[in-house]
Amino acid sequence: MVKNVVLVLLLVVLSAASCENEHDVVRSFCYWKTDMYFQEAEDSLVKKMDLQHMYVRFFDVDYNPYSKEPLPVATISNISLNKSNIEITPSIFITNEVVLKSDTKQLDSLAARMARRIGQIGKRMNDRKAESNAYNIVYPKDYYKQKDFKALDYDSVKKAESAKLKVDFKEILIDCDWTEKSQKNYFYLLKQIKKQFPSSKLVATIRLWQYKYATKAGIPPVDRGLLMCYNITKPDDFQTKNSIGTSEELAQYITHSDYKLKLDIALPLYSWAVAFRGNQFKGILSEYDQLIKDTIKVKKTSDSKYVLQDDVLIGQTYLRNGDEIRIEKISDNELDKMISIVKNKIQIDNDTKVTFFSFDKKYINDYGTENISNFYACF
Repeated sequence: MVKNVVLVLLLVVLSAASCENEHDVVRSFCYWKTDMYFQEAEDSLVKKMDLQHMYVRFFDVDYNPYSKEPLPVATISNISLNKSNIEITPSIFITNEVVLKSDTKQLDSLAARMARRIGQIGKRMNDRKAESNAYNIVYPKDYYKQKDFKALDYDSVKKAESAKLKVDFKEILIDCDWTEKSQKNYFYLLKQIKKQFPSSKLVATIRLWQYKYATKAGIPPVDRGLLMCYNITKPDDFQTKNSIGTSEELAQYITHSDYKLKLDIALPLYSWAVAFRGNQFKGILSEYDQLIKDTIKVKKTSDSKYVLQDDVLIGQTYLRNGDEIRIEKISDNELDKMISIVKNKIQIDNDTKVTFFSFDKKYINDYGTENISNFYACF
């Protein structure tokens, strides 16, 4: 096993040195916020990276302990893409507790509820698009400069534009870290969801352990899988170097090339800070940039670790003098190595979606749009 990993890493080092574009993969991002309202800044990022697709979290499904049933929660409030012309895949996160505790009757009902909610969100998304299209038709560019300008009836145009739009998603993504115990129920739920969307492809996320131990985890009854190449270890482990992942850890999971499902690829493009008091986990900080620049309040002890010199409040997390912060981010070099590991074992073609988690101006600006475009080109 150790020899195999060493060999893979050696191949990675050699291949990462010369990154050549072998396939025109589908350029994708994950969008995991509760509101999606694109303006010119977001449109510009989409254009610069030539994005074609996004997995958008529509809602989560959790188990309600009071009603003792699974229920959709945390629904996205708005989807407005402005001028960005990208394909949207509705993405639904389901907790493992849902499939562990629900019976088949509840799972049947859940599949129907999920389909209705996806349809409702899709309808709202189309309504926003129809409104935007109608406005641009009724009030064309520089209309106020035109002499004797007479606007069309907005409501009539909106109705006509709305009639052109149908809720018809090419695929639906289901995200669940199922276990051996929940496998039977989860796979049953997937089949029921597929019945609700006969004309759409059904996609399921595949965690790294589910890929490596496919015989034990089972292959989900879906059309495609999305291999999640990050969150390899738990962030609350004080000994962990980087819980988002490392190329060395990734190589220990992607050890074969015979997974019985066509796979798309998801890679990490985010960062965070993990706080500890002694060895005790105190929380994850997404906004940490200003703190680590403050040389009075923090002291740098290594490339990725800082110790607080004062009590501070970061968002909702209160930290004390002496607490330690571990910065976790995947370097450009590590991402190149991860891509090489994936390419060494996973079949890539022009139909493969390569998606980064997640679409956020902070993360994208940290890495740079040119760098991100180069990551896509490495496939």
